[in-house]
Formats: sequence, C-alpha cells, structure tokens
Amino acid sequence: MSLDKSLRSRASLARHRNVLKRAERIEALKSDDRWEEDQSPVGLPKIANRKAKVGKKIKEVKADTGEEATGEKSAPASAS
Repeated sequence: MSLDKSLRSRASLARHRNVLKRAERIEALKSDDRWEEDQSPVGLPKIANRKAKVGKKIKEVKADTGEEATGEKSAPASAS
C-alpha cells in the first residue's frame, strides 16, 4: 500500500520555492544591505530566489583503450 502525498514526512516536503514570504524577503534584503529599519514592509522589491544547479559528473575515458573508467566496455553503436 502506498503512502498518500499529504502524509509524507516534513523533510521530504521541503523543496525549492520561487516565491518568498515577506519575512524571508526582508531577511534577504538585510543580507544584501538593501533594508533600512524605518522602511515600510509593504511594497517590497522582488528578490531573485534561484536554485543553483548541480553539474553533471563527467565520465573519464581512458585514451588508449576507449573504455570507461569503471572498467565496463561501451556498447556497440548498432545492434542490428
């Protein structure tokens, strides 16, 4: 029996959000030194909240044999 999406643990529900709450936007502005304490919290400027992409791992190929670093030989180009 599978578990309903709404019943998952809290850690698995945490994901990247593009839209920030007002308090989170104020914290981001404070870290960038763009927030003054006497400033109104209404009409805040937009904050870019981009998730950094993780680069893909590049397989190392041995120059003399053409085999991958894992020791497996590459598959032939066509099987027909």
